[in-house]
Amino acid sequence: MAFGFTPKFEQDLELNTLDTQHYLAIALITVKELDWKINYVSKSGFIAIIGGGMFNTMERFKLSMHDGKVLIVSSTATNGMFDWGKNKKHVEEFLETFTSVRSSLSDEQVNEKLTELKPVFEDTAEDQLALPPANFNDNLKGFFSFFIPRDKYFVTPIIIDINLLVFIAMIISGVSWFEPTIADLIHWGANFRPITLEGESWRLITNIFLHIGIFHILLNMYALLYIGLILEPYLGKARFAAAYLFTGIIASLTSIYWHADTVSAGASGAIFGMYGVFLAMLTTNFIDKSLRKPLLASIAIFVVYNLMNGMKGGIDNAAHIGGLLSGLVIGYSYYPSLKNPSERLKIITISALFAATLIASFVIYNSISKDTVKFDAYMKEFGANEQTALSINNLSANSPPSVTLAAIKTKGIDNWNKNLKILDTVDKLNLSAAIKARNSKLRTYCQLRVKSFTYISEDIRSNSNRYRNSIDSCNLQLTAILDSLK
Repeated sequence: MAFGFTPKFEQDLELNTLDTQHYLAIALITVKELDWKINYVSKSGFIAIIGGGMFNTMERFKLSMHDGKVLIVSSTATNGMFDWGKNKKHVEEFLETFTSVRSSLSDEQVNEKLTELKPVFEDTAEDQLALPPANFNDNLKGFFSFFIPRDKYFVTPIIIDINLLVFIAMIISGVSWFEPTIADLIHWGANFRPITLEGESWRLITNIFLHIGIFHILLNMYALLYIGLILEPYLGKARFAAAYLFTGIIASLTSIYWHADTVSAGASGAIFGMYGVFLAMLTTNFIDKSLRKPLLASIAIFVVYNLMNGMKGGIDNAAHIGGLLSGLVIGYSYYPSLKNPSERLKIITISALFAATLIASFVIYNSISKDTVKFDAYMKEFGANEQTALSINNLSANSPPSVTLAAIKTKGIDNWNKNLKILDTVDKLNLSAAIKARNSKLRTYCQLRVKSFTYISEDIRSNSNRYRNSIDSCNLQLTAILDSLK
């Protein structure tokens, strides 16, 4: 269903033996029997409002008669992109009650209602029910309403707006719409174990508001909008905001605990947390039984599908699982203060969850292997040595052979040997298979550099091109390795 379009259910009927006036009279009596609130009545039909339910939704019931036919439309009037069958249920309930009321009414009761409606039938003013449906501008206004905070839907649009503003700022700064580079993501606050554990723990939060391309943010914001419309009116501002932040932090910690060398960003961990909160609520008796089953099925399908999809690779399923599990815990923790509303109990619950999140974060943070941090430091040293070794390429062609040979030895070969010793140390660290495979290539790279520099030295000493073929062979192998490391 597209943003800005209202969930609804329609039913076409024939007037058959009844004329429009008699049908309207019986229909209005039926609405009164159902205890729906009449909002507008005209000679061709009426509009009724069906009061808000558990999640503060409200439905608009419209009946209009034209050319011997009756059109009944029940549509969601307030927050909600899905109606879980409520609109269809309203139409079926109306038709069933209409049949019952019609068979039980006496002619006298019908005539009384017709007399009451006489001013309506004689009214010559333009019939609003006959006007065309809402145009594109109305739908556009409905679309933008998703981004405007209001009562019982306050935190969700703020979170969405922050995510969108960060993404827009990234684009303005020159970051790609579709495939931001790893360097760009890290610059903007992505979560990466070696950097996060090296004193930049703020990345556990900033990465929640950062996205990897336009499709990533659109999918995440759709999922957040969906759960926010349902869950925030239910939890309230404070509980919703706290749950989003706490589950987002736990999701980020789970990500760096599981992934040693993955750059992670996105709101999906926190969003899975909110789905976890809602799943917990759906397993209690707090939610009306008639709503529980379809909601539980829908949420469960979303969670299972996305977790299965995350197994394909390229998706941070660790963050999803961390967010989901922490959301379940938070959802059950909220239950007492939701079942027996108390401001004091709500504050105590949120404070306790805040403390629990801090403790859990401290434990997880300190249990994560710091070997990747050490590796990152060694690689910085490796890079500095490499830069020094390659600086001999800047020597003047007119430099005396003795100067060139000394530079090749002290700046070149010695630094490549230092890097080989660094790789020996790195091999003892607890690193991922991917990093170890890369280190193996780096070792071959350094060995080839030593061999190449040695050949160059021999060529200079002999003042000949005796080793030119060997040097060229080393260079070809070096190019192949560098290409594989990109």
